[in-house]
Amino acid sequence: MHTRGGLFDGVFARGGVDTSDQAWLQAMLDTEAALARALEAAGLAEPGAGAAVTAVAQASAFDAAELGRRAAGPGNPVPALVRELAGRLPRGPAAAVHQGATSQDIIDTAAMLLARQALGAIAGDLAAAAAAAAGLAEAYQDTIMIGRTLLQQAVPVTFGLVAAGWLTGLDEARAALARVSRTRLAVQFGGAAGTLAPLGGRGREVAELLAIELGLAVPVLPWHTDRLRITEVAGACAGAAGILGKIARDVTLLAQSEVGEVREGGGGGGSSAMPHKNNPATAIAVLGCTRQVPGLLATLVAAAEQEHQRAAGAWHAEWEPLSDLLRLTGSAASGGADLLASLEPDPARMRDNLLAAGGFPMSERVASLLSAELGAAAAQDVVAQTSARAVAGGRPLREMLLESAAVAGAGVTAGALDEALDPTEYLGSASRFVAAALAAHRGPG
Repeated sequence: MHTRGGLFDGVFARGGVDTSDQAWLQAMLDTEAALARALEAAGLAEPGAGAAVTAVAQASAFDAAELGRRAAGPGNPVPALVRELAGRLPRGPAAAVHQGATSQDIIDTAAMLLARQALGAIAGDLAAAAAAAAGLAEAYQDTIMIGRTLLQQAVPVTFGLVAAGWLTGLDEARAALARVSRTRLAVQFGGAAGTLAPLGGRGREVAELLAIELGLAVPVLPWHTDRLRITEVAGACAGAAGILGKIARDVTLLAQSEVGEVREGGGGGGSSAMPHKNNPATAIAVLGCTRQVPGLLATLVAAAEQEHQRAAGAWHAEWEPLSDLLRLTGSAASGGADLLASLEPDPARMRDNLLAAGGFPMSERVASLLSAELGAAAAQDVVAQTSARAVAGGRPLREMLLESAAVAGAGVTAGALDEALDPTEYLGSASRFVAAALAAHRGPG
Protein backbone atom coordinates (compact mmCIF):
# COMPACT_ATOMS: atom_id res chain seq x y z
CA MET A 1 0.00 0.00 0.00
CA HIS A 2 1.06 3.60 -0.56
CA THR A 3 2.90 5.21 2.34
CA ARG A 4 2.34 8.92 2.88
CA GLY A 5 5.32 11.23 2.72
CA GLY A 6 6.70 9.87 -0.54
CA LEU A 7 8.74 11.73 -3.13
CA PHE A 8 5.85 12.18 -5.56
CA ASP A 9 3.08 12.85 -3.03
CA GLY A 10 2.86 16.53 -3.95
CA VAL A 11 1.56 15.40 -7.33
CA PHE A 12 -0.12 12.06 -6.66
CA ALA A 13 -1.26 12.24 -3.02
CA ARG A 14 -2.41 15.78 -2.33
CA GLY A 15 -5.74 16.41 -0.64
CA GLY A 16 -7.55 14.58 2.11
CA VAL A 17 -7.70 10.99 0.86
CA ASP A 18 -5.63 8.63 3.01
CA THR A 19 -5.03 5.08 1.78
CA SER A 20 -1.67 4.68 3.46
CA ASP A 21 -0.58 1.52 5.26
CA GLN A 22 -1.50 3.16 8.56
CA ALA A 23 -4.96 4.07 7.28
CA TRP A 24 -5.58 0.50 6.11
CA LEU A 25 -4.29 -0.90 9.39
CA GLN A 26 -6.49 1.40 11.47
CA ALA A 27 -9.54 0.54 9.35
CA MET A 28 -8.92 -3.19 9.93
CA LEU A 29 -8.46 -2.61 13.64
CA ASP A 30 -11.61 -0.49 13.75
CA THR A 31 -13.46 -3.39 12.15
CA GLU A 32 -12.13 -5.90 14.67
CA ALA A 33 -13.02 -3.58 17.55
CA ALA A 34 -16.51 -2.97 16.19
CA LEU A 35 -17.02 -6.72 15.80
CA ALA A 36 -16.08 -7.24 19.45
CA ARG A 37 -18.58 -4.59 20.49
CA ALA A 38 -21.27 -6.16 18.30
CA LEU A 39 -20.61 -9.59 19.78
CA GLU A 40 -20.87 -8.17 23.26
CA ALA A 41 -24.14 -6.42 22.39
CA ALA A 42 -25.48 -9.76 21.13
CA GLY A 43 -24.45 -11.49 24.35
CA LEU A 44 -21.80 -13.56 22.57
CA ALA A 45 -18.81 -11.95 24.29
CA GLU A 46 -18.24 -11.15 27.93
CA PRO A 47 -19.17 -7.72 29.28
CA GLY A 48 -16.42 -5.18 28.67
CA ALA A 49 -14.88 -7.15 25.82
CA GLY A 50 -15.76 -4.51 23.24
CA ALA A 51 -14.20 -1.69 25.20
CA ALA A 52 -11.10 -3.73 25.94
CA VAL A 53 -10.51 -4.59 22.28
CA THR A 54 -11.22 -1.02 21.20
CA ALA A 55 -8.68 0.34 23.67
CA VAL A 56 -5.80 -1.65 22.17
CA ALA A 57 -6.89 -1.45 18.53
CA GLN A 58 -4.69 1.54 17.71
CA ALA A 59 -2.61 1.37 14.54
CA SER A 60 0.22 3.38 16.06
CA ALA A 61 0.97 0.47 18.38
CA PHE A 62 1.42 -2.04 15.54
CA ASP A 63 4.21 -2.48 13.01
CA ALA A 64 2.59 -2.44 9.58
CA ALA A 65 5.79 -3.49 7.83
CA GLU A 66 6.20 -6.53 10.07
CA LEU A 67 2.57 -7.51 9.60
CA GLY A 68 3.15 -7.21 5.88
CA ARG A 69 6.10 -9.57 6.02
CA ARG A 70 4.05 -12.07 7.98
CA ALA A 71 1.27 -11.84 5.36
CA ALA A 72 3.30 -13.90 2.89
CA GLY A 73 2.29 -17.24 4.41
CA PRO A 74 -1.50 -16.88 4.66
CA GLY A 75 -1.73 -14.49 1.73
CA ASN A 76 -3.02 -11.48 3.67
CA PRO A 77 -2.08 -9.56 6.84
CA VAL A 78 -5.20 -10.32 8.90
CA PRO A 79 -4.09 -13.59 10.58
CA ALA A 80 -0.94 -11.94 11.91
CA LEU A 81 -2.90 -8.88 13.00
CA VAL A 82 -5.52 -10.99 14.80
CA ARG A 83 -2.84 -12.99 16.58
CA GLU A 84 -1.05 -9.86 17.74
CA LEU A 85 -4.26 -8.05 18.73
CA ALA A 86 -5.52 -10.99 20.76
CA GLY A 87 -2.11 -11.37 22.37
CA ARG A 88 -2.40 -7.93 23.91
CA LEU A 89 -5.66 -8.77 25.69
CA PRO A 90 -6.74 -10.87 28.66
CA ARG A 91 -8.28 -14.23 27.78
CA GLY A 92 -11.93 -13.09 28.01
CA PRO A 93 -11.74 -10.08 25.68
CA ALA A 94 -9.28 -11.94 23.44
CA ALA A 95 -11.99 -14.53 22.73
CA ALA A 96 -14.07 -11.80 21.09
CA VAL A 97 -11.36 -10.93 18.57
CA HIS A 98 -12.30 -12.09 15.05
CA GLN A 99 -15.05 -14.40 16.36
CA GLY A 100 -17.05 -15.78 13.44
CA ALA A 101 -15.10 -13.72 10.90
CA THR A 102 -12.73 -14.55 8.06
CA SER A 103 -9.86 -12.43 6.78
CA GLN A 104 -11.88 -11.16 3.85
CA ASP A 105 -14.56 -9.83 6.19
CA ILE A 106 -11.99 -7.62 7.85
CA ILE A 107 -10.25 -6.37 4.70
CA ASP A 108 -13.46 -5.78 2.75
CA THR A 109 -15.06 -3.88 5.61
CA ALA A 110 -11.86 -1.86 6.04
CA ALA A 111 -12.01 -1.06 2.33
CA MET A 112 -15.52 0.28 2.80
CA LEU A 113 -14.35 2.48 5.67
CA LEU A 114 -11.47 3.81 3.57
CA ALA A 115 -13.82 4.36 0.64
CA ARG A 116 -16.20 6.35 2.84
CA GLN A 117 -13.40 8.63 3.99
CA ALA A 118 -12.04 8.98 0.47
CA LEU A 119 -15.40 9.67 -1.16
CA GLY A 120 -16.11 12.35 1.42
CA ALA A 121 -12.78 14.05 0.82
CA ILE A 122 -13.16 13.84 -2.97
CA ALA A 123 -16.71 15.19 -2.79
CA GLY A 124 -15.51 18.13 -0.71
CA ASP A 125 -12.87 19.07 -3.25
CA LEU A 126 -15.31 18.59 -6.13
CA ALA A 127 -17.72 20.95 -4.35
CA ALA A 128 -14.97 23.56 -4.10
CA ALA A 129 -14.09 23.06 -7.77
CA ALA A 130 -17.76 23.36 -8.73
CA ALA A 131 -18.14 26.58 -6.74
CA ALA A 132 -15.15 28.04 -8.58
CA ALA A 133 -16.50 26.87 -11.95
CA ALA A 134 -19.86 28.48 -11.12
CA GLY A 135 -18.10 31.74 -10.37
CA LEU A 136 -16.32 31.61 -13.72
CA ALA A 137 -19.52 30.75 -15.58
CA GLU A 138 -21.35 33.70 -14.06
CA ALA A 139 -18.53 36.21 -14.39
CA TYR A 140 -17.75 35.35 -18.02
CA GLN A 141 -21.17 34.37 -19.34
CA ASP A 142 -20.96 37.06 -22.07
CA THR A 143 -17.23 36.73 -22.81
CA ILE A 144 -17.03 35.65 -26.43
CA MET A 145 -14.34 33.29 -27.68
CA ILE A 146 -13.80 30.81 -30.46
CA GLY A 147 -15.22 27.35 -29.96
CA ARG A 148 -13.06 24.46 -31.09
CA THR A 149 -14.07 21.05 -32.40
CA LEU A 150 -11.59 18.32 -33.35
CA LEU A 151 -8.92 20.83 -32.17
CA GLN A 152 -9.89 23.20 -35.00
CA GLN A 153 -11.64 26.56 -34.82
CA ALA A 154 -15.40 26.08 -35.11
CA VAL A 155 -18.04 28.68 -34.18
CA PRO A 156 -18.19 31.33 -31.47
CA VAL A 157 -19.03 30.35 -27.89
CA THR A 158 -18.58 32.09 -24.56
CA PHE A 159 -16.10 31.30 -21.85
CA GLY A 160 -19.06 31.25 -19.49
CA LEU A 161 -20.48 28.33 -21.48
CA VAL A 162 -17.15 26.50 -21.28
CA ALA A 163 -17.07 26.97 -17.51
CA ALA A 164 -20.72 25.92 -17.28
CA GLY A 165 -19.81 22.66 -19.00
CA TRP A 166 -17.12 22.08 -16.39
CA LEU A 167 -19.62 22.92 -13.65
CA THR A 168 -22.25 20.48 -14.87
CA GLY A 169 -19.72 17.66 -15.12
CA LEU A 170 -18.44 18.32 -11.61
CA ASP A 171 -21.95 18.42 -10.16
CA GLU A 172 -22.89 15.16 -11.87
CA ALA A 173 -19.71 13.50 -10.60
CA ARG A 174 -20.53 14.67 -7.07
CA ALA A 175 -24.02 13.21 -7.36
CA ALA A 176 -22.61 9.84 -8.42
CA LEU A 177 -20.18 9.80 -5.51
CA ALA A 178 -22.96 10.72 -3.10
CA ARG A 179 -25.18 7.90 -4.32
CA VAL A 180 -22.44 5.31 -3.92
CA SER A 181 -21.46 6.64 -0.51
CA ARG A 182 -25.06 6.68 0.69
CA THR A 183 -26.25 3.32 -0.66
CA ARG A 184 -23.36 1.02 -1.59
CA LEU A 185 -20.90 1.00 1.33
CA ALA A 186 -21.74 -2.06 3.40
CA VAL A 187 -20.16 -4.29 6.01
CA GLN A 188 -18.75 -7.62 4.97
CA PHE A 189 -19.44 -10.37 7.49
CA GLY A 190 -19.95 -13.89 6.25
CA GLY A 191 -17.28 -16.08 7.77
CA ALA A 192 -15.53 -18.83 5.89
CA ALA A 193 -18.11 -19.40 3.14
CA GLY A 194 -20.87 -16.88 3.75
CA THR A 195 -22.89 -18.81 6.36
CA LEU A 196 -21.48 -17.49 9.66
CA ALA A 197 -21.84 -21.04 10.93
CA PRO A 198 -19.74 -20.45 14.09
CA LEU A 199 -22.41 -18.04 15.33
CA GLY A 200 -25.27 -20.46 14.82
CA GLY A 201 -28.42 -18.62 14.00
CA ARG A 202 -27.12 -15.31 15.39
CA GLY A 203 -24.93 -14.33 12.46
CA ARG A 204 -27.36 -11.95 10.80
CA GLU A 205 -28.00 -10.23 14.12
CA VAL A 206 -24.28 -9.71 14.69
CA ALA A 207 -23.87 -8.40 11.15
CA GLU A 208 -26.58 -5.83 11.80
CA LEU A 209 -24.95 -4.78 15.07
CA LEU A 210 -21.57 -4.54 13.33
CA ALA A 211 -23.08 -2.28 10.68
CA ILE A 212 -24.53 -0.02 13.35
CA GLU A 213 -21.16 0.20 15.10
CA LEU A 214 -19.40 1.24 11.89
CA GLY A 215 -22.16 3.33 10.32
CA LEU A 216 -22.26 1.15 7.21
CA ALA A 217 -25.17 -0.51 5.43
CA VAL A 218 -26.24 -4.11 6.03
CA PRO A 219 -26.11 -6.11 2.79
CA VAL A 220 -28.77 -8.65 1.97
CA LEU A 221 -26.05 -11.31 1.86
CA PRO A 222 -22.30 -11.44 2.40
CA TRP A 223 -20.71 -10.26 -0.85
CA HIS A 224 -17.43 -12.17 -0.85
CA THR A 225 -17.52 -12.91 -4.57
CA ASP A 226 -20.05 -10.28 -5.65
CA ARG A 227 -17.75 -7.32 -6.27
CA LEU A 228 -20.28 -4.84 -7.61
CA ARG A 229 -19.78 -2.59 -4.59
CA ILE A 230 -16.06 -2.31 -5.32
CA THR A 231 -16.58 -1.61 -9.01
CA GLU A 232 -19.26 0.99 -8.24
CA VAL A 233 -16.91 2.85 -5.91
CA ALA A 234 -14.21 2.66 -8.56
CA GLY A 235 -16.57 3.68 -11.34
CA ALA A 236 -17.81 6.74 -9.49
CA CYS A 237 -14.22 7.79 -8.84
CA ALA A 238 -13.29 7.18 -12.46
CA GLY A 239 -16.18 9.39 -13.56
CA ALA A 240 -14.93 12.17 -11.30
CA ALA A 241 -11.40 11.70 -12.63
CA GLY A 242 -12.77 11.92 -16.16
CA ILE A 243 -14.32 15.36 -15.72
CA LEU A 244 -11.28 16.60 -13.78
CA GLY A 245 -9.03 15.41 -16.60
CA LYS A 246 -11.26 17.11 -19.18
CA ILE A 247 -11.01 20.42 -17.31
CA ALA A 248 -7.26 20.13 -16.91
CA ARG A 249 -6.82 19.27 -20.58
CA ASP A 250 -8.92 22.28 -21.61
CA VAL A 251 -6.75 24.51 -19.45
CA THR A 252 -3.49 23.18 -20.90
CA LEU A 253 -4.78 23.79 -24.43
CA LEU A 254 -6.14 27.26 -23.68
CA ALA A 255 -2.91 28.19 -21.85
CA GLN A 256 -0.62 27.37 -24.79
CA SER A 257 1.60 30.32 -25.71
CA GLU A 258 0.02 30.66 -29.15
CA VAL A 259 -3.48 30.67 -27.64
CA GLY A 260 -3.02 32.36 -24.25
CA GLU A 261 -6.69 32.58 -23.35
CA VAL A 262 -6.23 31.44 -19.73
CA ARG A 263 -3.38 31.10 -17.30
CA GLU A 264 -2.95 29.58 -13.88
CA GLY A 265 -2.84 32.05 -11.03
CA GLY A 266 0.14 32.40 -8.77
CA GLY A 267 2.63 32.41 -11.60
CA GLY A 268 2.08 28.83 -12.72
CA GLY A 269 5.00 26.47 -12.75
CA GLY A 270 8.52 27.32 -13.78
CA SER A 271 11.00 25.22 -15.73
CA SER A 272 14.31 23.88 -14.43
CA ALA A 273 15.91 24.74 -17.78
CA MET A 274 13.89 27.59 -19.32
CA PRO A 275 13.44 30.62 -17.03
CA HIS A 276 10.89 32.26 -19.33
CA LYS A 277 8.32 29.50 -19.02
CA ASN A 278 5.06 29.71 -17.07
CA ASN A 279 3.75 26.16 -17.20
CA PRO A 280 0.16 25.19 -16.24
CA ALA A 281 1.68 22.99 -13.55
CA THR A 282 -1.47 22.28 -11.55
CA ALA A 283 -3.41 21.21 -14.63
CA ILE A 284 -0.50 18.99 -15.64
CA ALA A 285 -0.43 17.37 -12.20
CA VAL A 286 -4.17 16.69 -12.41
CA LEU A 287 -3.64 14.99 -15.75
CA GLY A 288 -0.80 12.97 -14.27
CA CYS A 289 -3.31 11.56 -11.79
CA THR A 290 -6.29 11.08 -14.06
CA ARG A 291 -4.33 9.30 -16.81
CA GLN A 292 -3.64 6.44 -14.38
CA VAL A 293 -7.25 5.90 -13.30
CA PRO A 294 -8.67 4.03 -16.33
CA GLY A 295 -6.12 1.24 -16.04
CA LEU A 296 -6.83 0.83 -12.34
CA LEU A 297 -10.57 0.70 -13.02
CA ALA A 298 -10.00 -1.95 -15.68
CA THR A 299 -8.05 -4.08 -13.20
CA LEU A 300 -10.84 -3.87 -10.64
CA VAL A 301 -13.51 -4.75 -13.17
CA ALA A 302 -11.42 -7.69 -14.38
CA ALA A 303 -11.00 -8.84 -10.77
CA ALA A 304 -14.78 -8.91 -10.29
CA GLU A 305 -14.94 -12.35 -11.91
CA GLN A 306 -14.48 -14.52 -8.80
CA GLU A 307 -14.93 -18.22 -8.17
CA HIS A 308 -17.59 -19.89 -6.03
CA GLN A 309 -17.74 -18.59 -2.44
CA ARG A 310 -14.19 -17.18 -2.20
CA ALA A 311 -11.81 -16.04 -4.93
CA ALA A 312 -8.39 -17.45 -5.69
CA GLY A 313 -6.31 -14.35 -6.38
CA ALA A 314 -8.84 -11.94 -7.87
CA TRP A 315 -9.76 -10.56 -4.44
CA HIS A 316 -6.08 -10.00 -3.63
CA ALA A 317 -5.72 -8.16 -6.95
CA GLU A 318 -8.13 -5.46 -5.76
CA TRP A 319 -6.29 -4.06 -2.76
CA GLU A 320 -3.59 -1.93 -4.32
CA PRO A 321 -5.52 -0.76 -7.42
CA LEU A 322 -8.40 0.35 -5.22
CA SER A 323 -6.04 2.21 -2.90
CA ASP A 324 -4.28 3.88 -5.81
CA LEU A 325 -7.52 4.80 -7.57
CA LEU A 326 -8.95 6.46 -4.46
CA ARG A 327 -5.68 8.31 -3.78
CA LEU A 328 -5.20 9.53 -7.36
CA THR A 329 -8.81 10.66 -7.70
CA GLY A 330 -8.47 12.52 -4.42
CA SER A 331 -5.27 14.18 -5.59
CA ALA A 332 -6.86 15.18 -8.89
CA ALA A 333 -9.89 16.62 -7.09
CA SER A 334 -7.71 18.65 -4.75
CA GLY A 335 -5.68 19.93 -7.68
CA GLY A 336 -8.80 20.67 -9.69
CA ALA A 337 -10.23 22.80 -6.90
CA ASP A 338 -7.02 24.83 -6.70
CA LEU A 339 -6.79 25.10 -10.48
CA LEU A 340 -10.26 26.55 -10.95
CA ALA A 341 -10.04 28.83 -7.93
CA SER A 342 -6.90 30.48 -9.31
CA LEU A 343 -7.66 30.37 -13.04
CA GLU A 344 -7.22 33.71 -14.82
CA PRO A 345 -9.14 34.02 -18.11
CA ASP A 346 -8.02 36.67 -20.62
CA PRO A 347 -11.14 38.04 -22.37
CA ALA A 348 -9.14 40.40 -24.59
CA ARG A 349 -7.00 37.54 -25.91
CA MET A 350 -10.12 35.46 -26.48
CA ARG A 351 -11.67 38.20 -28.60
CA ASP A 352 -8.43 38.86 -30.47
CA ASN A 353 -8.11 35.18 -31.36
CA LEU A 354 -11.69 35.12 -32.58
CA LEU A 355 -11.27 38.22 -34.73
CA ALA A 356 -7.93 36.97 -36.07
CA ALA A 357 -9.78 34.01 -37.55
CA GLY A 358 -10.79 36.28 -40.41
CA GLY A 359 -14.50 35.57 -40.28
CA PHE A 360 -14.16 31.88 -41.13
CA PRO A 361 -15.91 30.72 -37.92
CA MET A 362 -19.04 32.48 -39.23
CA SER A 363 -19.21 30.48 -42.45
CA GLU A 364 -22.08 28.40 -41.09
CA ARG A 365 -24.20 31.53 -40.63
CA VAL A 366 -23.26 32.89 -44.05
CA ALA A 367 -24.34 29.60 -45.61
CA SER A 368 -27.68 29.91 -43.80
CA LEU A 369 -28.06 33.43 -45.20
CA LEU A 370 -27.43 32.24 -48.76
CA SER A 371 -29.56 29.12 -48.50
CA ALA A 372 -32.82 31.04 -48.75
CA GLU A 373 -31.93 31.95 -52.35
CA LEU A 374 -29.53 29.18 -53.41
CA GLY A 375 -30.74 26.18 -51.41
CA ALA A 376 -28.86 24.59 -48.53
CA ALA A 377 -26.53 22.35 -50.53
CA ALA A 378 -25.56 25.00 -53.09
CA ALA A 379 -25.03 27.62 -50.36
CA GLN A 380 -22.78 25.22 -48.48
CA ASP A 381 -20.72 24.63 -51.64
CA VAL A 382 -20.38 28.35 -52.39
CA VAL A 383 -19.16 29.20 -48.89
CA ALA A 384 -16.82 26.20 -48.78
CA GLN A 385 -15.23 27.09 -52.12
CA THR A 386 -14.96 30.77 -51.26
CA SER A 387 -13.41 29.92 -47.89
CA ALA A 388 -10.83 27.70 -49.57
CA ARG A 389 -9.83 30.48 -51.98
CA ALA A 390 -9.63 32.97 -49.11
CA VAL A 391 -7.34 30.67 -47.13
CA ALA A 392 -5.15 30.00 -50.16
CA GLY A 393 -4.85 33.70 -50.88
CA GLY A 394 -4.45 34.79 -47.27
CA ARG A 395 -7.46 37.10 -47.50
CA PRO A 396 -10.40 37.71 -45.13
CA LEU A 397 -13.54 35.74 -45.88
CA ARG A 398 -15.64 38.93 -46.14
CA GLU A 399 -13.62 40.29 -49.07
CA MET A 400 -13.84 37.04 -50.98
CA LEU A 401 -17.57 36.74 -50.38
CA LEU A 402 -18.17 40.28 -51.66
CA GLU A 403 -16.27 39.38 -54.83
CA SER A 404 -18.28 36.19 -55.37
CA ALA A 405 -20.72 36.26 -58.26
CA ALA A 406 -22.87 33.65 -56.53
CA VAL A 407 -23.18 35.84 -53.43
CA ALA A 408 -23.99 38.89 -55.51
CA GLY A 409 -26.52 36.86 -57.51
CA ALA A 410 -28.25 35.86 -54.30
CA GLY A 411 -28.92 39.53 -53.59
CA VAL A 412 -26.89 39.61 -50.35
CA THR A 413 -25.85 43.16 -49.47
CA ALA A 414 -22.66 44.17 -47.70
CA GLY A 415 -24.70 45.15 -44.66
CA ALA A 416 -26.42 41.78 -44.49
CA LEU A 417 -23.08 40.07 -44.89
CA ASP A 418 -21.55 42.12 -42.09
CA GLU A 419 -24.43 41.16 -39.83
CA ALA A 420 -23.96 37.50 -40.70
CA LEU A 421 -20.24 37.77 -39.93
CA ASP A 422 -20.79 39.35 -36.49
CA PRO A 423 -19.84 36.66 -33.93
CA THR A 424 -21.73 38.35 -31.10
CA GLU A 425 -24.96 37.67 -32.97
CA TYR A 426 -24.34 33.96 -33.36
CA LEU A 427 -24.28 32.61 -29.82
CA GLY A 428 -27.63 30.85 -29.93
CA SER A 429 -28.76 29.66 -26.50
CA ALA A 430 -25.35 30.01 -24.84
CA SER A 431 -26.59 32.40 -22.17
CA ARG A 432 -29.61 30.21 -21.43
CA PHE A 433 -27.44 27.15 -21.07
CA VAL A 434 -25.18 28.99 -18.62
CA ALA A 435 -28.23 30.09 -16.61
CA ALA A 436 -29.55 26.52 -16.58
CA ALA A 437 -26.22 25.14 -15.33
CA LEU A 438 -26.07 27.74 -12.57
CA ALA A 439 -29.65 27.07 -11.55
CA ALA A 440 -29.07 23.33 -11.41
CA HIS A 441 -25.92 23.87 -9.35
CA ARG A 442 -27.68 26.08 -6.83
CA GLY A 443 -30.67 23.76 -6.56
CA PRO A 444 -34.24 24.57 -5.50
CA GLY A 445 -34.69 27.96 -3.92
